[in-house]
Amino acid sequence: MPITLFKNIGAIVQSHPEAPVLQKGSSMTTLNAQEDAWLAIEDDKILAYGSMKDWETNQNKYSSAKVIDVEGRFILPTFCDSHTHIVYAGSRENEFVYKIKGMSYEEIAKQGGGIINSAKKLQNTSEEELIENAQRRINEMIKMGTGAIEIKSGYGLTTQDEIKMLRVIRSLKKTNDIAIKSTFLGAHAMPVEYIENRKGYIDEITGKMLPQIAEEGLADYCDVFCDKGFFTVEETDTILAAALKLGMKPKIHANELDFSGGIQVGVKYGAVSVDHLEFTGDEEIEVLLNSNTIPTLLPSTAFFLRLHYPPARQMMERGLPLSLASDYNPGSSPSGNMFFIMSLACIQMKMLPEEVINATTINASYAMEVNQTHGSITPGKTASFMITEKIPSYTYLMYSFGRPCINEVYIKGKKI
Repeated sequence: MPITLFKNIGAIVQSHPEAPVLQKGSSMTTLNAQEDAWLAIEDDKILAYGSMKDWETNQNKYSSAKVIDVEGRFILPTFCDSHTHIVYAGSRENEFVYKIKGMSYEEIAKQGGGIINSAKKLQNTSEEELIENAQRRINEMIKMGTGAIEIKSGYGLTTQDEIKMLRVIRSLKKTNDIAIKSTFLGAHAMPVEYIENRKGYIDEITGKMLPQIAEEGLADYCDVFCDKGFFTVEETDTILAAALKLGMKPKIHANELDFSGGIQVGVKYGAVSVDHLEFTGDEEIEVLLNSNTIPTLLPSTAFFLRLHYPPARQMMERGLPLSLASDYNPGSSPSGNMFFIMSLACIQMKMLPEEVINATTINASYAMEVNQTHGSITPGKTASFMITEKIPSYTYLMYSFGRPCINEVYIKGKKI
């Protein structure tokens, strides 16, 4: 593939000459942007960038390059969505109505709805159909600017069906140019047949599921829904210890519904991230400050379930990094629109536009460990980026809530 030169870029947002570090606390308000810029890519990699003041010199240097005039539009790295559940069967709009009528997430789950409902549907769906539906969702997310996705299992809840989900994710990895990470979430809910035998299901996870997953190399991470009404700290401890022995790093669903101890057990096991965090106080913040675990907030879930939002400002003021993700799933966040996530973070959690962009790019790349290839416009990184519509500033991306202001998306140097 020849070199491609993009010129007359209004600004390259998140431009860094070298791969940036995780942004924490007050540093999240700093956002690098090369204004009035050009960008060079070669094959699937970013080659160089600079100011249009030096355009003639670089145009001569890359004399055989294809030139594209961006006409003042902005370029940003694609989003890294580090928490999704996009392999699922069917939908749950009936539960949407239950929520409108006032039923809680826990009440719906106790009546066989929620995750159990999705598990029943998935168990009766073929791998081929799951791949087809998940691919449609991936295509939709790419068009809205996402270039890296973490996908969780957790709607199987049997050894056979959890393995089926992870094999689907493996197939998606092979056939897509976006970065995909796979997470085993067998501990997403307690299957109905194990309600009176919780230890039996934990044994199924640690004795059957995890060994087979490790043997087939099906998962990058192991996740547990450690929260009120789901899995206890002790159960989470048992599962994560078993996963670590088999080489799977932890991630945790924590403190979405109550102060569950999920953050603490996640940090204990060196979790890459702890996600949700609607219930986060001084103790949890202090634990996170003394760790390398990244707090990941999912504001569209709080929006959809009418939960109170995580204390983002308090967390950043104490010096924590924050990542943002969509939680795209059929029950509590049926959307992968990261532009809406950014707007919610600004409107509901009082995050500044600069903080939000850092949280969906650089920090999110760390939360799914693709920071060497994604998350910034840096020479040597993967050429996955978006070109905006003609907008007055990057703040407009959050101001015009829910509407992706995208003109074009490039994944690995190819226009989608």
